[in-house]
Amino acid sequence: MDRLIDFMNHPYFITSMSRDPDEVSAGLDPKYPLTLFLALGIWLVYDRYQKAHNSPLPFEVTPPAAADPGWESLPIADASIESHLTNPDIMPPVALPGRRYITSFDPATGLHLQTVLADDEELIETKIRQAAHAQRYWKTTNFTQRRRVMRSLLKWLVDNQELCARVACRDTGKTLIDAALGEILTTCSKLEWLINRGEGALQPEKRGSNLMMFYKKSEVHYEPLGVVAGIVSWNYPLHNAWSPIIASIFAGNGVILKCSENVVWSTSWFVEAIQECLRVCGHDPELVQLVCCYPEQANALIQSPTIKHITFIGSDTVGRKVAMAATKHLTPVTLELGGKDPAIVLPKADIKKCAPLLLRGVYQNMGQNCIGIERILVHASLYDDLFDYFEDKVTKMRVGSVLARSPEGYISTVDGGAMINPDRFRGLEKVIFDAEEAGAQIVGGAKQYNHVYLENGYYFAPTVVGNVDPEMEIAKQEVFAPIALLIPYDKIEDAVRIANSTKYGLGASVWGPDRDLCMKVAKNLECGMVSINDFGVFYINQDLPFGGAKGSGYGRFGGPEGLRSLTNPKAVIRDRFWISTSIPKVLDYPVRSLHNSWEFSANLVHFLYGFGWRSRFAGLYNVIKLANK
Repeated sequence: MDRLIDFMNHPYFITSMSRDPDEVSAGLDPKYPLTLFLALGIWLVYDRYQKAHNSPLPFEVTPPAAADPGWESLPIADASIESHLTNPDIMPPVALPGRRYITSFDPATGLHLQTVLADDEELIETKIRQAAHAQRYWKTTNFTQRRRVMRSLLKWLVDNQELCARVACRDTGKTLIDAALGEILTTCSKLEWLINRGEGALQPEKRGSNLMMFYKKSEVHYEPLGVVAGIVSWNYPLHNAWSPIIASIFAGNGVILKCSENVVWSTSWFVEAIQECLRVCGHDPELVQLVCCYPEQANALIQSPTIKHITFIGSDTVGRKVAMAATKHLTPVTLELGGKDPAIVLPKADIKKCAPLLLRGVYQNMGQNCIGIERILVHASLYDDLFDYFEDKVTKMRVGSVLARSPEGYISTVDGGAMINPDRFRGLEKVIFDAEEAGAQIVGGAKQYNHVYLENGYYFAPTVVGNVDPEMEIAKQEVFAPIALLIPYDKIEDAVRIANSTKYGLGASVWGPDRDLCMKVAKNLECGMVSINDFGVFYINQDLPFGGAKGSGYGRFGGPEGLRSLTNPKAVIRDRFWISTSIPKVLDYPVRSLHNSWEFSANLVHFLYGFGWRSRFAGLYNVIKLANK
């Protein structure tokens, strides 16, 4: 009703409907029933239209049984994505000879989730064709229809956030808090941004012109590419799946998502939710396809001529292979390749305030976070206080599964979850040992943790490595693990140099009371994103582009830049007035005089771009004189 009253009191409405000039300043007078009736009718029609086309539609997806904390399954002593090769008990009832399978398991407990048939090249090509067929209709939808899909997904995610978090926890071994922060909040933020600002980012954009083209109107139109692909990592199965999908379809594309073999179980369910949402909203669910395959089959996706853009999230080693393979059809690629993010703690920083955020920045998702804090560069005057804080907290951290019951029958409170697999444990233990041998201070387990009752889980003990030399191997390579590195420095110039000394350049943070100094330091960091006195919040604001520099990749997703990268920016120029372009006789074919045609064009340049009014006036005079020769 407030919206109706505001509408009725709008000056344009009043002046249009009332014959009494005094009402323009006095507002709507109730004695005019016709005005009230018309306003109410218009408002009701508008309100019904908005509700009919923008309200979210409910949909349901069958919850997976394994998301229940009480769920039980066959434990896999030697869990891996190919554990079915040595354990025939976990194979499907009917196996196809010659085909490969992928086994999903809970890395926190070792419980078997499922074993599924991996996609081969032929099936991948079929899925690409299905998405392309669905996209032919989808690209004709308007933003109101696309927003309705986004609203429906957002409502479903908010209503089912705990279920979604538990699904993510089961497949990755993370905690509910890590899932809430890294999966639910970030995905809701992206959906909200697409709903509120996505259309604005893709609307035809007016561009400026110049004197020569004063009679032309210039625009950029952002058109769908067709079918795009997302090849994503395992550390955030909900967000890493939904983020490229929702951006791609909002831009009018079909999308093929290739998930990591480590999270096929959860990703399949998350993608099923989007497909069901599309179906309920009246669209073809084949628009979104999920590819589950091994790296050897991925080229069928990367090198498909139908794929017009690839978003890759993963390691720099694999990213290079994807970029090279994509050159076959010159397919553009956005690469997000992780980092060695520095946090610079400036002199006089309040350790009590910044230390909890630094701790969360390091151990969020057990360090398996592309924008996690990998190095803390702390001024020497504050080093002892910060090291003592980390030592006190880290030695008390508990790791385990939020979905497993203890022998006493209750679910324990844990601070950190499991690692995705044990493949890197020996390497992590070695770089920590080498750092200790070179004089670093070690606090915490510094090795694989054997859980007291989750003997099949993959855990690495939270660790602090202090007094780190920037030349140590552990200070250069991305550890992607629950390991805090504290590097003392004396001068701010040294901190900036150390921060920029690795091959990576994804994110960073600067901490201190002097905002101008923090900003000065931030501008000197070689990276794609910086938070000042905070950790990773540049990703919560989805209006900002996300991506890095140097070895952290190129291109951006998130924000207008990321959304537009999924489109073809088409330049369109047309006549603004009644004037249209014509060819002066002096330039028309056949050219009558080379001298006159050159003089005409040379004087045109003087008129348009010459310095000083005499040069321009002379150029204009000669252009007019030569125009009809």
